[in-house]
Amino acid sequence: MKDLRKFYIDGQWVDPIQSNDLAVENPANEELVATISLGAAADVNLAVAAARRAFLGFSQTSVDERIALMEKLLQIYMDRYDEMAVAISVEMGAPISFATAAQADCGRGHINAALEALKQFEFERQVGGTRIVKEAIGVCGFITPWNWPINQISCKVAPALATGCTMVLKPSEIAPISGYLFTEIMSQAGFPAGVYNMVNGDGPNVGSVIASHPDVDMVSFTGSTRAGILVAKAAADTVKRVTQELGGKSPNIIFEDADLEKAVTAGVTHMMGNTGQSCNAPSRMLVQSSVYGKALAIAKEAAANVAVDQPTKEGWHLGPLSSRVQFDKVQGLIHTGIEEGATLVAGGLGKPEGLETGYFVKPTIFADVNNDMTIAREEIFGPVLTMIPFDSEEQAIEIANDTPYGLSAYFSTGSEERAARVAGKLRAGMVSINSASQDYAAPFGGYKQSGNGREWGEYGFDDFLEIKGITA
Repeated sequence: MKDLRKFYIDGQWVDPIQSNDLAVENPANEELVATISLGAAADVNLAVAAARRAFLGFSQTSVDERIALMEKLLQIYMDRYDEMAVAISVEMGAPISFATAAQADCGRGHINAALEALKQFEFERQVGGTRIVKEAIGVCGFITPWNWPINQISCKVAPALATGCTMVLKPSEIAPISGYLFTEIMSQAGFPAGVYNMVNGDGPNVGSVIASHPDVDMVSFTGSTRAGILVAKAAADTVKRVTQELGGKSPNIIFEDADLEKAVTAGVTHMMGNTGQSCNAPSRMLVQSSVYGKALAIAKEAAANVAVDQPTKEGWHLGPLSSRVQFDKVQGLIHTGIEEGATLVAGGLGKPEGLETGYFVKPTIFADVNNDMTIAREEIFGPVLTMIPFDSEEQAIEIANDTPYGLSAYFSTGSEERAARVAGKLRAGMVSINSASQDYAAPFGGYKQSGNGREWGEYGFDDFLEIKGITA
């Protein structure tokens, strides 16, 4: 097993003040693969103090100095790229081909996007007689999840570095290996001591301390809406800035004038990707009634073509869910869907044949779902797709928006007029038309209970900056 019990504070690898070991499990074979230590308030205090000291100097560095440091960071990340892919595959079960092509690429993509944005970002401009200056907000606290671990670490750390902030990171204790490796990369890159600090731990003993700490100026959290509410409450007493990327229950509307085969197949494939463990997954497929029967047949065939296998094998297939807790949750919601009367089109309860060890699940599709059912309301976070019929464009938009979430929305149509009209009516931070993909320079974030603020590219800079007006 890997020994990952040290924290990174003030440019040094240090032992926790009090040992509190936690074993890390490989969800594919249920074997223990690493040991971390869970930190406490005293460890957070040391890390925050180091970040506060470092802020005085790092916030005053020039853009060129930060560009040079980030270019070095990107170079070292690419040198250790394959290590990162393996780490993610082992810790949370992503198949190695997917971990290499998608999961690990997020680190490269976000560092590069922040670097390119930094090269052209305007930190100062003149408005009348006032000089408007954008300055680093201060010490930032980052609490990141297990489902896209390096994605969420890099899309917070990179813009913070670019804007001159210092930080304390708490990676997910479920998938901490990639965070530990990223910390090694940060150490190699030569950032000044205290700029970047990492303390492992759980939510109650480290996450809440970061959120409530009086010397943390902003906290950025990615995770469930339930946990996000707790973070916001913990941060409220110190009136710090809080940005959150939370849950989703994203609609995927398929109109009768769409390329049905392409739209349905792409929708199923997208939903099943990362074993359904993506906050922006298109988990509610809304299909126009006139083509609903055909869509069910296409979806059933698409699900049959989704393989489930060991993450060590090359190729496109699903790996396990990230943990026993996640497996039990998904199984429970599949059971609820059956109990509430939805029609099981594919998959269902239990593990795929031949994969009895590990937290593997069957790619599952429910039909004849209405938007009041539990499986249409709750974020399942597994490879479970619900299919809901609709009659008119107005009804589709009403159903799509009838959710407390507003992260992503998807729709397919052959009409340019409809594309423009529907995109403007969907209450979501991101809208994809006809399976278009988003790149690293586009804003990522949502409406309503999907959070606040935006990440990625230049849009990720805003939450790390204060605006000052100087009039002489």
